[in-house]
Amino acid sequence: MRSHDRDFVSSLEKGLLLIEAFDVSQPRLTVAEAARRTNLTRAAARRYLLTLVALDYAESDGKYFWLSPRVLRLGYAYLSTASLPKMVQPVLDRIGEKTKEVTSLATLVDSEVIFLARSSIRRMVAATSNVGLRLPAYCSAAGRAILAGRSDKEVSEHLKGIKRERLTPHTKTRLEDLLAEIARVRSQGYSVSDEELELGLRSIAVPVTDARGEVHFAIAVSLLSAHMTSEAMVSDILPHLLSGKRAIESILL
Repeated sequence: MRSHDRDFVSSLEKGLLLIEAFDVSQPRLTVAEAARRTNLTRAAARRYLLTLVALDYAESDGKYFWLSPRVLRLGYAYLSTASLPKMVQPVLDRIGEKTKEVTSLATLVDSEVIFLARSSIRRMVAATSNVGLRLPAYCSAAGRAILAGRSDKEVSEHLKGIKRERLTPHTKTRLEDLLAEIARVRSQGYSVSDEELELGLRSIAVPVTDARGEVHFAIAVSLLSAHMTSEAMVSDILPHLLSGKRAIESILL
């Protein structure tokens, strides 16, 4: 449905865009920041933010706004009815038990990966892969694994259309470097993000192919850099991810 369709409610669209404007990099926003992130006027952004506060979906100290726990109801409504996260949970738990690290299922939405499910193992790194967390696809292992399933043209258009921030000294942001990295992921069948999202954090991911041969999901293991080198992740963790990939792909058939 397009915005010019008569059944399209633009005010609902704007309210949802405003909720999505809050993320891990900016969990607290001023009116001006919210307006800039959503392309709304400051007056409109202020009205929508105050409406979210009135509905208990956001809180404010007068200057900054942030989402309230009530927003979790929206995500829970999906998770409580979606079958895939429930079906793959045993697979994620099995990988987590064997690797002793956090294992997650992620999907790509616009320019970000969203984590849909994660293993129940408890680790310090768990907060970086909580269910519902959004991360930039261009520098995350899961995001690159999914992007590698797209054509070169689609990947190039995707990367050109997003803001590529240098989150750490190791983050790849140049278009040429990212295209080469994603081509490498496509060739080798797995993706590694080595302290590109956050210093001290590494992750490895593999794409999950559905019955039509399309890649919409990835499974990833995230760990503290002190736990394991990138080379050790490939030798010790990748085999378990590939086994999990085959198990999930059989579910999707």
